[in-house]
Amino acid sequence: MDRDGVINSYVYHPDFGTVDSPSQPSQFSLVPGAAEAIANLNRLGLLVVVVSNQPGVAKRKFSLNQLRAITHRMRGLVRTAGATIDHVSYCLHHPESVLPAYRKKCDCRKPQPGLLLGAAKRFKINLAESYMVGDGIVDIAAGHTAGVTTLFVSSLKTYVCEELVRQNVIPDFVVRDLFHASEVIEGLETGNFALAEQCSFMNPTAVRNLL
Repeated sequence: MDRDGVINSYVYHPDFGTVDSPSQPSQFSLVPGAAEAIANLNRLGLLVVVVSNQPGVAKRKFSLNQLRAITHRMRGLVRTAGATIDHVSYCLHHPESVLPAYRKKCDCRKPQPGLLLGAAKRFKINLAESYMVGDGIVDIAAGHTAGVTTLFVSSLKTYVCEELVRQNVIPDFVVRDLFHASEVIEGLETGNFALAEQCSFMNPTAVRNLL
């Protein structure tokens, strides 16, 4: 799963005038229901792997130590709710990085599938039986390339659906948040397809028909 907008809320940064990833641990807060969703996935026996583009280090918005502290806080908040994140993998690169070490066109920055493929290799994951939950078109694109079932977290803004169709990046399911994603996944894992349909906004055909 992706991190920002899925597990945690975005943060407004007045210095940059942008809404973006948290840049320090005190700004990191879980999306309501996110920890419970991860606990649901744990209960189903699924590995929970976070795969996230984090170019803030490359852009000097925060340091590598701050990113580690944010990750530590995320794991701690989730653990307090009785859930476990099994692995966290970040892409730190950006083509316009101000730091030469991170300035590159890599295969791990989503929409490239490198983070998903790396996790699959590390944990011997069968991608055909796996899921990608994200709130960005790049998340769904990476999931498609990796061959996983994709769940798009969205408030169903029409322009987002138009962009999905324009880029031919159609998710398998559209859900309100991570908690509903976990319920869709539970339905798929247990064969309760009625639950999967009930907890999703719509399926791919409905996304196309919305236009």
